[in-house]
Amino acid sequence: MAASSDVVSEPFPIFRVAGNYILYDINVVSHIRRQYNICGVLLGSLPQIPQQSVFLGLPLQLLPEEARLLAEQGHAYIVDDAREHKAAMLEAGLSEDEKAAFRTLLGRQSMEAAEAVRRKAGERKEKALKKIAMQRRKHKEGSVETDASGSTLEGDDVESSLFSNASQTEDTASTISVASAQPPNSFAVTPTTSYPPLPQPDLSPAVLLPEVPSSYPLFKHLQQKGYFMMPGLRFGCQYSIYPGDPLRFHSHFLAVGRGWDDDIRMMEIVGGGRLGTGVKKAFMIGGNTECKDGEEVGDQSEVRAFCFEWAGM
Repeated sequence: MAASSDVVSEPFPIFRVAGNYILYDINVVSHIRRQYNICGVLLGSLPQIPQQSVFLGLPLQLLPEEARLLAEQGHAYIVDDAREHKAAMLEAGLSEDEKAAFRTLLGRQSMEAAEAVRRKAGERKEKALKKIAMQRRKHKEGSVETDASGSTLEGDDVESSLFSNASQTEDTASTISVASAQPPNSFAVTPTTSYPPLPQPDLSPAVLLPEVPSSYPLFKHLQQKGYFMMPGLRFGCQYSIYPGDPLRFHSHFLAVGRGWDDDIRMMEIVGGGRLGTGVKKAFMIGGNTECKDGEEVGDQSEVRAFCFEWAGM
């Protein structure tokens, strides 16, 4: 239920689905990555290959910390996806004209997709034919100089063979042009958003902000410093901290958030420091200073962080 325009208008909706915070619009996904250093995790897979674990696609799942940060800063708002769909389908409904307009839009998109695929296939085929023709021409030129017995071929034979090869290429090219003139078959298009035909949901103050762990102050502090954060489960921490886009940089820190009065076991510091050093990263522990009366976890007081590295490994 997000807009499909290339220009993203703020605030944009973040959809809460079964306790998860989801984005469906590719323009919104690229916008928050480019503007606010928020990456999320892609969830989508191909229906024919549901076991794939690499090169996933839409939708994008946000951490509760990421969703809350965007909402607090006024860039987005939270939408109860199930409730909004039920209200839009049962209460508002769609007229026949709206349904017809939506079918027309899907038909135009399917024809454009089929035309793009056909054009790329034609370009690949034409390129392959040119390569084959060039190889044949080189082979014929070599045959002119000498045949298998060492004698040269006749000029008429050479000329006829070259012209026959050219005529075959022209026939093939004409076949491609005829095929390109045929109307392409339409593709089945599955929209990633439900807008249109459903209206974009409005901001609702009844939807509460996401609940966040005690590490949220550290997350917010690092994000405001310009760092990118990704889930750090594979490194045994809460966040992997990157100095830039994760597609361009390796992470520099393995971060764990703690409260001011939380007990920290020495083995956690030793294990985190040794693991971080082993994978060429520093182990970071940080969080808010002591909260005053009336302050919540999300309140931005002073945040302090400490890094641990092992030498000689």
